Amino acid sequence: MIPFTPFKRILIKLSGEAFKGDREYGIDPKFLVYIANELKEGHALGVQIGVVIGGGNIFRGVAAAANGMDRITADYTGMLATVMNALALQDALNKVGVETRVQTSIEMRAVAEPYILRKAIRHLEKGRVVIFAAGTGNPYFTTDTTAALRAAEIRAEALLKATKVDGVYDSDPVLNSNAVKYDTVSHMDVIKNNLKVMDSTAVSLSMDNKIPIVVFSLLEKGHIKRVLSGEPIGTRIGG
Repeated sequence: MIPFTPFKRILIKLSGEAFKGDREYGIDPKFLVYIANELKEGHALGVQIGVVIGGGNIFRGVAAAANGMDRITADYTGMLATVMNALALQDALNKVGVETRVQTSIEMRAVAEPYILRKAIRHLEKGRVVIFAAGTGNPYFTTDTTAALRAAEIRAEALLKATKVDGVYDSDPVLNSNAVKYDTVSHMDVIKNNLKVMDSTAVSLSMDNKIPIVVFSLLEKGHIKRVLSGEPIGTRIGG
């Protein structure tokens, strides 16, 4: 069984689409405050928190490439969208009293620090939330893979994926009312059964580095704190 408590250091993956709240695109300031307060509750437990955010609420590189845009250009544009989300979240966290740093894989020193592993770990040790933006800095890699990579690099005890669904199902619960939710499942079964939790590269990287993944709903108030406290929320992958 996965040891969930006490956590010392974790990496949370937030989808960019979560930032749009009820809007069709962009950032919903009210929902951003909600996310910041949820993270604050988890941070108050004394857990070191790293965050990776997607950019789908602003720009989706894969979709743009499918519609004729050069894939590399599209991916870099998507990376810049994650920086916008990271800066917005940093501002929201600072306003609720949580000290935060943004580090980017593409250097833009006027708005954020460059990604330096030792510096990131030092920030975490000082109790700062570190937001990792701009993906891996390379095209063809998703923010899911970025999350798995950063989790391995900072030696996180778990990778938490906060989504709109309350866990991993054997099929899409939106399309299939009889979909069955897993309480626990192995990394390998996620890959073999194409369960679409994260892309296969991210799941494989987590499996190779023995990093459990916890998938849970961000929409349920208090879930981040409850997961960090060791409650059996969502679905546990690996362990």
